[in-house]
Amino acid sequence: MSRTLRRRGAIVASLAVLAGVALVAAAPQLGFGRTTPAKLWTDEPPKVTSQAVTAPDWVTFAKALKPAVVNVSTKRVETGPSLPQGMDPGDPFSQFFRQFERRPHPIRSLGSGFVINADGYVVSNNHVVDGASEIRVKLSDGREFPAKVLGRDPKTDLALLKIEVTGLPTIPMGDSEALQVGEPVMAIGNPFGLEQTVTTGIVSGTGRVIGGGPYDDFIQTDASINPGNSGGPLINARGQAVGINAAIFSQTGGSIGIGFAIPVNLAKPVLTQLADGGRVVRGWLGVSIQPVTPDLAKSLKLSETAGALVSSVTEGSPAAKAGLKPGDVILEFNDERVARADRLPNAVATTAVGREVPLAVVRDGNVMKLTVKVGEQAESREPASEAAKVPAALGLTVEPVTPRLAREMGLRDERGVIVRDVEADSPAAEAGIRAGDVIVEVNRHAIHNVADMRRQIDRQAKGTPVLMLVHRGDGSLFVAVTV
Repeated sequence: MSRTLRRRGAIVASLAVLAGVALVAAAPQLGFGRTTPAKLWTDEPPKVTSQAVTAPDWVTFAKALKPAVVNVSTKRVETGPSLPQGMDPGDPFSQFFRQFERRPHPIRSLGSGFVINADGYVVSNNHVVDGASEIRVKLSDGREFPAKVLGRDPKTDLALLKIEVTGLPTIPMGDSEALQVGEPVMAIGNPFGLEQTVTTGIVSGTGRVIGGGPYDDFIQTDASINPGNSGGPLINARGQAVGINAAIFSQTGGSIGIGFAIPVNLAKPVLTQLADGGRVVRGWLGVSIQPVTPDLAKSLKLSETAGALVSSVTEGSPAAKAGLKPGDVILEFNDERVARADRLPNAVATTAVGREVPLAVVRDGNVMKLTVKVGEQAESREPASEAAKVPAALGLTVEPVTPRLAREMGLRDERGVIVRDVEADSPAAEAGIRAGDVIVEVNRHAIHNVADMRRQIDRQAKGTPVLMLVHRGDGSLFVAVTV
């Protein structure tokens, strides 16, 4: 595999160990009842002889916590295409390939999990159990139980399982927000099927965005994490779980000291909802956002790059009803500062649906106060003539969007100009503009044709960035291009 970030579902066995085995048909529906406990987990750390955070008692923690770490084994059936992609079934060579037709075949996967409630509630990764026809949980004492999935959340890669047993040892949940870079941590899991393996290291970083979804906020650690560790706990120096191990970066499939864990503060509200109703309800604003770069900050008359720049607003959404507009920069949400754009989606998602929340936004250099009533996020809402150069120094070749062109190319716009070509190493290329982008605004003025675009760019002072609103596919973004 090429140098890539191996993570949920793509990592060597997705941090779960795979092996081909015989597989029976899908397991029958397991008849578990559901009675959500008043408190799903405890936060009381285990008692140790030493309370020094700088010198954690890993021996005591390992003895106390290993019994609560479980092996999660799954069975599923996979099928593959019978012919090479694109081959016509009528092709004479198709008969040759049909003799090697891939029929449904069994796959067994091994991952990890840990008990958070003595009544049999187990947390693991979604990618460990996704598509499974049968799930079994093996305890440290050798007992095995069939497991039911109470709920899964692919957006955070979390799954909550239930086994019918009581009196289990548990791992307390800590506060991942309190983690500091350099702090010692311990990972427990079943790497490569080696049960109850303990490794230690430090927190290498926090708030990592690795491209896994809209709520990426990973803890990075150099504690050795390998295939099979998925779903296991990351333990802090107080003996509490502060993360759920989920992904690694590797060129070989093994640990090279770059592992990622889902923060428990992100997991707690998700697990609570999965226990209560089997699904996650998230708040929704109805905006597409992007980071504020130094060039964008200059164009928008901002003194810093904090906040989230609104690139588009969904019609009829809570944001639209509140008066948000493209070009606004959200500085505060619910009286909390938005230091980085990637922090806003999680803040919105964890806000109760129907709640009215204050916003502080910058528009045209002025700070405004708005109030938005948070809506419910639906699954489908995840965000989002002749060619001419305008001007040649930008390295852009564009042509106006006509109704006919919009139909032929499947564009959502019937206005603006479409980018036909971007010269390599040009200002437009460096700003990230691509062929196929539709430019609909320049310096906050609507663009209907090439002449409109030329007019706005000609007014721009040399050496200053031109602010463009670009539609790309179903999304929108602002781009600053220096003339």
